[in-house]
Amino acid sequence: MPDPSDFSREPEKPLFVLLDRLGLPYRTSVHVPVFTVAESSLVKTAIPGGHTKNLFMKDKKGQLVLISAHAESQLPLNQVHRELGTQRLSFTDAPVLWDALGVTPGSVTAFGLINDPDTRVKFVADEALLAFETVNFHPLRNDMTVSIATPDFLAFVEATGHTLQRVDFTKLGPG
Repeated sequence: MPDPSDFSREPEKPLFVLLDRLGLPYRTSVHVPVFTVAESSLVKTAIPGGHTKNLFMKDKKGQLVLISAHAESQLPLNQVHRELGTQRLSFTDAPVLWDALGVTPGSVTAFGLINDPDTRVKFVADEALLAFETVNFHPLRNDMTVSIATPDFLAFVEATGHTLQRVDFTKLGPG
């Protein structure tokens, strides 16, 4: 787990080392920091592929859940827990986010799974996102975007020891 005092010191480096070690090609774009999906719309026009929104949540029993969805997908959060087999989900606070994924609010990313070696976090991906040939995530900081082929992203998830649960959010109905 990274040290919070080291956050500004290139937190993406261990991720890039792992992707390189696994032989998974990726492309990195540097841009202004973006904290929300709306802000990211200003930079994503120059970056092809599926863009993401990432939600880090927990249920009453403490089950941690990371949801990576297509930026345009509607997520019926009042129904997702049934599909996932958890209790109702709520957003976590910054200390829990840091402890579990080694990122700060505004930088939530599926690449944070690299910092969860005990696989405490249940990982959920949107079918609409996985339908893209290329997916885009922050590399543990919100002033960069990493573009990676979807099969290579799935290989990254597997390499972290996590199981990916696929969910078609369009079949859950409106929130």
